Amino acid sequence: MTTKLTEGVDAGAVSHYGDPFREQKALVAGRAGVDLSHRPVFTVSGSDRLKWLNDITSQDFANLAPGQPTVAYILDAQGRLMHVFGALDDGQTLWCHTEPGHLEDLLAWLRRMVFAARVEIADISEEYALVLPPASEKGPIIVPRGEVEATLGESLAGIWAMEAVRIASGTPRIFLDTDEKTIPNELANPESDLLGPAVHLHKGCYPGQETVARVYNLGRPPRRLTLLLIDGSVDRLPERGADVLLDGVPVGRMGTSERHYELGPIGLALLKRGTPVDAELLVDGIPAAQELLVDPDSGLHWRPQRGLGRA
Repeated sequence: MTTKLTEGVDAGAVSHYGDPFREQKALVAGRAGVDLSHRPVFTVSGSDRLKWLNDITSQDFANLAPGQPTVAYILDAQGRLMHVFGALDDGQTLWCHTEPGHLEDLLAWLRRMVFAARVEIADISEEYALVLPPASEKGPIIVPRGEVEATLGESLAGIWAMEAVRIASGTPRIFLDTDEKTIPNELANPESDLLGPAVHLHKGCYPGQETVARVYNLGRPPRRLTLLLIDGSVDRLPERGADVLLDGVPVGRMGTSERHYELGPIGLALLKRGTPVDAELLVDGIPAAQELLVDPDSGLHWRPQRGLGRA
């Protein structure tokens, strides 16, 4: 039984193929692929593409090798997240994808920044599609739409399964697990000395870098991304955007949530840095415990501690 989503940010995607938990297990084992053809895709070509993107994004595109997948943020002058895209360069063209509903604004921003750079930007969503092949070492890839089925194979997982696996890994989805105030430091994974895969600290200036560097050097971001273990006795998931409460007082914002085959109901939330890490919270009327993803004091002075967060 194949069920497609008819509303929400992932409208048009297959939610599940009849057994979301089995699909999660197959996805984790590398046996299943995911059709992500509802996500918009675009290309950046031209001889200046990598140097140009290196100057305007959070990522080190200057040293990006062909075939190496990457993720980049575009920040405003205050270091707040405006855009995100994943990318893979083939030596001549950078193949990119972004969140549904955000392509038009992203491409408009990029085109305003071209100036004299030798780059060309093209929306290729009609001809190409994003897919996650089984056991893909490069993550999602872009293929011609006529090759989607052959690339994915017969074992498929729906978007519900993919979201559950993503949330369990502590990986935020920009625009869903973030808001207009989010800075990259609030999303940093403590297993990395840097600020996650989308931010490179050892390169030249780019918009928003001053805020990112200052918070990194001084530590203590305003908020921290947290994995919530949600009470499974309640037969619903919390609404995205709902207040997270501690003793009746809002201390954060709820992001995405899903049911995981091992952990049960889980979700991601941005909490105020000072929220006690062992406090039980209430979100949308549902009790939830915390599992630390970002240390409240993370920064240059801090290094990952054994046993902190999820492996």
